[in-house]
Amino acid sequence: MSFFKEELIRLQKSSLLRSLKTVNPLPSGHATVNGRDVILLCSNNYLGLSDHPALKAASIEAINSYGSGSGASRLVSGNLALHEQLETSIARFKGTESAILFNSGYAANTGTIQALVGRGDTIYSDRLNHASIVDGAILSRARLVRYPHNDHKTLRELLEQDKNTGRRLIITDGIFSMDGDIAPLKELAEIKRDFNTLLMVDDAHATGVMGNHGRGSADLLGVTRDVDIQMGTLGKGLGSCGAYVAGSRELTDYLKNCSRSFIFSTSLPPAALAASIAAIDISTSSEGEHLRAALESNRALFAGLLEKAGLNTMGSCTQILPVMVGGAKETMEFSKVLLEDGVFVQGIRPPTVPSGSCRLRCTVMANHEENDLRFAAAKIIASARKLGVIN
Repeated sequence: MSFFKEELIRLQKSSLLRSLKTVNPLPSGHATVNGRDVILLCSNNYLGLSDHPALKAASIEAINSYGSGSGASRLVSGNLALHEQLETSIARFKGTESAILFNSGYAANTGTIQALVGRGDTIYSDRLNHASIVDGAILSRARLVRYPHNDHKTLRELLEQDKNTGRRLIITDGIFSMDGDIAPLKELAEIKRDFNTLLMVDDAHATGVMGNHGRGSADLLGVTRDVDIQMGTLGKGLGSCGAYVAGSRELTDYLKNCSRSFIFSTSLPPAALAASIAAIDISTSSEGEHLRAALESNRALFAGLLEKAGLNTMGSCTQILPVMVGGAKETMEFSKVLLEDGVFVQGIRPPTVPSGSCRLRCTVMANHEENDLRFAAAKIIASARKLGVIN
């Protein structure tokens, strides 16, 4: 037991100790944190759909019809009609032949990568890809090559030098979750064609947000047909929970037989399935277009205020707006001061980001009010000057 205590003390001294806050989301981008009303600036509920009346009504109806849980994995007795209905809806939404559900984005990435490649194969992964991609690569036992962030020229050079005869898989985030920038998918698609590799895109933070009807980053950049494996989540922009992989029928049939996180997990509950179907319906409607327009308007306003004051938002052009600080101690003090001022923004530290690149990760939502965003920006700017982040 002394090991646990010693490690916790080490984490605390390094400003890396994590703890949970009790959060109760409220309308208009607010929440109560430990009982206090604050502006919520660290949620991935980008379109504000998690408390949408249509999603809540669909969840209640599903519980009344199916109960609270599925009772088993999909391949045993946990395959409900709602699972198949949602997969059909996702495939239509993503413009693919088929889709397969997973219980989380982490399960989707680890289970898919582990199934697709193994010993003798090679994974080319952007250095800033999500931890679930890195862990999936490790589980697969394939050779992992991490190329510099968004550096498609170096990726091409690495593939030119590759003499291995095994399967090759290029993986990238669509929107990078901590930097807020977008992958160069057009260039990656060209490389995929030139070298006959597989291309997988993790669109967790673009689903519902970018592209026609919110179909994601591949749709936005016009390369949907070049992406073999489109992964996305249902618990961020779409306001529900779970994840999916969309692609060919052969791909999803293969994953049903070979993906361990799919095979050995109790399936998603009815309420989440029904909420996700309702969310996709909203995303592809005029209401979805209105929500994305509101999100972009809020993003532009908030980013403009921060950048005008001299804060480094790392060139983000998405709803994820990092504010670079540097050290872990300074970042967590920044976050603490803001919470006391009524603005809830999480500080991001190692191992999520490299040492020395700690930051606040601000996320804008479609249902934030303009006055709240102006208030939050003012508090961030004032605290940044007080703490010496900017002059």
